[in-house]
Amino acid sequence: MAAMSISASIPAACAGLDCLQDGSSSSSQSTVFFLGLYMMAIGAGGIKPCVSSFGADQFDDGVPAERLKKSSFFNWFFFSIYIGSFVSGTVVVWVQDHCGWVIGLWIPTLFIALAIGSFLLGSTSYKVQKPLGSPLARVSQVVVAAFLKQNVRLPRDASLLHELPAEDASMADNSTKKLQHTPVLSFLDKAAVISSAEELYSDPWRLCTVTQVEELKIVIGMLPIWATGIVFFSVLAQFSSTFLEQGRMMDTSVGAFAIPPASLASFDAISVILFVPVYDRVLIPAARRFTGNERGFSELQRFGIGLFLSVLVMAAAAVVETRRLALDRMAAPPMCILWQIPQYLLVGASVVFACVGQSEFFYNEAPESMRSLCSALGLLTVSLGSYLSSLVVTVVSGVTTRGGEPGWIPDNLNEGHLDRFFWLIAALSSLNLVIFVCCAKRYMCKNVS
Repeated sequence: MAAMSISASIPAACAGLDCLQDGSSSSSQSTVFFLGLYMMAIGAGGIKPCVSSFGADQFDDGVPAERLKKSSFFNWFFFSIYIGSFVSGTVVVWVQDHCGWVIGLWIPTLFIALAIGSFLLGSTSYKVQKPLGSPLARVSQVVVAAFLKQNVRLPRDASLLHELPAEDASMADNSTKKLQHTPVLSFLDKAAVISSAEELYSDPWRLCTVTQVEELKIVIGMLPIWATGIVFFSVLAQFSSTFLEQGRMMDTSVGAFAIPPASLASFDAISVILFVPVYDRVLIPAARRFTGNERGFSELQRFGIGLFLSVLVMAAAAVVETRRLALDRMAAPPMCILWQIPQYLLVGASVVFACVGQSEFFYNEAPESMRSLCSALGLLTVSLGSYLSSLVVTVVSGVTTRGGEPGWIPDNLNEGHLDRFFWLIAALSSLNLVIFVCCAKRYMCKNVS
């Protein structure tokens, strides 16, 4: 942010991002600006997978009160994210439009500096997990060892598989909790078969512990759940693409005010900000009495509810679009843009359930040495969901424009059928929900010794 702010402050023939648009910026200004963009991408890639895991690490699972606070932490973590999103999308944008890019960029730079200072002030009181080595190396060791022993027979008694004694495990793995053996993916168990006494003192690429093998099994077991998040985020991608196109075809005037279609995206942030306290303080205590779960809902139940709400998001958008098209073809006055508010509110509710549930799931189920890696995998579904959305749009446009037809998503939506596209996404989301339920029923939670 500092580099981007400096680039906007450099005197030039034009100011701020306008220079980049008309090509009249100096080479030094462009270099500093793009350097800032790349550093922001690298920094976000380092912060996002780690910050939620680091925050959750501050709570002790052995203390029931702290265990409940950790579950609540994920709710308020997303609450703070959407507070920032709402402020940046309203206040900061207003400042950039009315006071210029220099002030508009220096404001978030100042807040990032304050955040760094706040983080450093509390550094002496943080609970820090010691690094356990590269998680990719531990996974690779299991794969290599299992391959090298593919012809070795597994013992009938799983207790004969290699595992470090409790005291040795504490010293070797920095107090990593041991995982109990599970009967799934048994071919990986060959990595823990002791074929000779010499292997006990050889390199870890030939003999792994049961805990290492189970870590890989856990990651493989989470992949089907992970994949269902891709379709969910393809739904969320609509509120910054097709929802905006839909809003541009509606009546944006409300009284004496004209509402830009993009501004309705703030209702997503508003609904998250409003719904998180209701969920944490009202819904969870009520759910505890019915489910018997101290967290109210399990992570998978919460994620599943979010997927169901994503179906309702697309159904609501399809109903609005169907009505909008009907009014246009009757030459009636266009629909008011405020009819889009329900679908945006449903987007926010689905985020509270699915996104928070997904983050909590990947943290709690991931091996201790792979929590940040699994959180990064969860974030990967965001980008993959956007790519999936683009792919679906491309395929739909290609299929529906054959024979000279305008297609479902033409430049003029009044000539197309955006409602059918929304129903298609709703159908894909429904299928995704069914697949998720099947995978969730078969999922085996990790079993710590």
